[in-house]
Amino acid sequence: MPDHSTPATPAAPGTPGGPDAVAPQEATERKYVENKPPRGLYVRVFIYVVATHVLLAFMSFLVYVAKTR
Repeated sequence: MPDHSTPATPAAPGTPGGPDAVAPQEATERKYVENKPPRGLYVRVFIYVVATHVLLAFMSFLVYVAKTR
């Protein structure tokens, strides 16, 4: 009984099963998918929020000082 796990003759070069067959790029390369924002974005948003609150507090303080004089 012949062994059917390996072909009797090797595939010719250039055919899909040949020795120099190259896999398609989509199958070999994994595409990078960024599913979360970079960490630096959170830092910048935090700084902007804190800076905005500090600016508003300072402006409120100036309004308070101007009204009391």
